[in-house]
Amino acid sequence: MSAPAPFEIGIFTFGELTRDAAGKPIDALARTRDILEWARVADQAGLDVFGVGEHHREDFAVSSPAVVLAAAAAQTQQIRLTSTVTVLSSADPVRVFEDFATLDLVSGGRAEITAGRGAYLESFPLFGQRLERYDEYFEDRLGLLLQIRDENPVTWNGTTRPALTDAGVWPRPAQAALPVWLAVGGTPASAARAGRLGLPLYLAILGTPARFAPLAGLYRKSAGQAGRGPGRIGVTSHFYVEETSQGARNTFFPHYSQYIGQNMPRTGRLDRAAFEDWAGPRGALFAGSPAEVVEKILWEHEVLGHTRFLAQVGLGGLSQAATLRSIELLATEVLPAVRAALGR
Repeated sequence: MSAPAPFEIGIFTFGELTRDAAGKPIDALARTRDILEWARVADQAGLDVFGVGEHHREDFAVSSPAVVLAAAAAQTQQIRLTSTVTVLSSADPVRVFEDFATLDLVSGGRAEITAGRGAYLESFPLFGQRLERYDEYFEDRLGLLLQIRDENPVTWNGTTRPALTDAGVWPRPAQAALPVWLAVGGTPASAARAGRLGLPLYLAILGTPARFAPLAGLYRKSAGQAGRGPGRIGVTSHFYVEETSQGARNTFFPHYSQYIGQNMPRTGRLDRAAFEDWAGPRGALFAGSPAEVVEKILWEHEVLGHTRFLAQVGLGGLSQAATLRSIELLATEVLPAVRAALGR
């Protein structure tokens, strides 16, 4: 029997442009340069995965993950490169596959796709799509993406784009099969779909991590009912680490409160008591010392059985120096401790 794969840890970003106290957003040019430096440092420090997500809003710098990841590929050596996420509902699966197959060639076989429906809806009117077909778009286009991955040429007929007949889709990736993960925010049907399809799953943890345990169980049950082996589960969480717990929380609180206020208006800006609760031992926010982060990852692993953890970094206008130090600590203090504890 082969040894289990090592527990993987990485970072990701949406390239958010949180406004400062004067209401001025971070400059998109500066943020893009920051993001590429995060990728270089993560790669050099030994992290496993680097991801960028997709938004089509003025307060985010990244609308094309494949382009940013290709730039990161040219400046890194080992780290895997993934979208977090590709909004497949409003994208052409043929173009998505071509872009990420090209990224795979550029990076020497390090590309992955994370497909999702997206937490925001701005891409639907932008690309001329109707919101009432939200689920239909994703189901239809995910099926085509997976068929393109597994077959070439491809013959396909669906409801959301023109049919394909014996169509070649090029180039093909360096990897034998381009990895496709599904991102789930809390919908049972989405977790069950990933299990039935045999796709690895990301759980975007907000709120209480323990409430996602039934989704992980449903995912594994659905895979078993479909005759598939247990797939991989990844967890994504908001993150900041410093050498001491109090230092991390004092540094991060004003930035994170600003971030939540801007991106989750129904929640509003966090007060300090709510922040401390979210960052507590059973909360979803990772903000503390390396030892605290290790302990929380291991607890979540007991609850969810995940084998990949992606930390969302650079939130709320946090300084570049602080963000880079946090990335380095994640790689040099957290990752080896988690692997040692899990015997991997």
